[in-house]
Amino acid sequence: MPGPVKVPAAQQVLAILGYLARQAGPVPAAAITRDLELPRSTTYQLLMTLAQSGFVVHLADERRYSLGVAAYELGTGYVRQAPLQRIARVPLGRLVDRTGHSAHMAVLHGREVVYVLEERAPGRPPLVTDVGVRLPAHLTASGRAMLAALPAAQIRALFPQPDAFVTRHDAGPRSLSALRRELVETRRRGHAVEDGEVTPGFVSIAVGVLDHTRHPVASVAVTFPSCADREGHGLLVDEVGRTARAIASRIGGHVR
Repeated sequence: MPGPVKVPAAQQVLAILGYLARQAGPVPAAAITRDLELPRSTTYQLLMTLAQSGFVVHLADERRYSLGVAAYELGTGYVRQAPLQRIARVPLGRLVDRTGHSAHMAVLHGREVVYVLEERAPGRPPLVTDVGVRLPAHLTASGRAMLAALPAAQIRALFPQPDAFVTRHDAGPRSLSALRRELVETRRRGHAVEDGEVTPGFVSIAVGVLDHTRHPVASVAVTFPSCADREGHGLLVDEVGRTARAIASRIGGHVR
């Protein structure tokens, strides 16, 4: 079977749209040129084409570019069709069956995580991670698993000031340096952990779902009582990682 056909211009357009989607706000063309390593003339030509099609908006007063209405329409179409949730539902259900604990999947939205799928284990109490709930990303295992896969510059952009570090129960990182230490430890372990920072008495373990560029498109987590057998945490880590990789493989993502 022949390999995939690569169209440089199409790849560059997709790279620009993906880059803009990952930013905390509008960016100058120079930043796009630099970060994507594109020729300056190519960047401007593609931005002009994207602007004419409504996928990009040129904010002339700010000399910056942001996503346009056409990109929003793509996003709302994605929400309506919910392909990621459809892909993840069976693997997440199997995770619950294997562990006996409730599981959920979240996506990153700015400094927050949005829970898009939950599978509750029989007999387990309800959690705050209902579908549609938003929580501070730096407090949750789901958020930390995704933040740990982002470049340092993007973390700085997401958390520019101390007031970005809200808390729920007077716990969790309260500065950029503290968050960086947490993310370094998350990368070292290969999974994220949250213990009582969202809901006292409960622990969560999460692993990011990475696309083919290793960008985190979601994260998978299990939540269980903090009194649970700590010796079983290793098994839970393995099962969460297995599920995250299964979902990544279904979307053509990165599988470690």
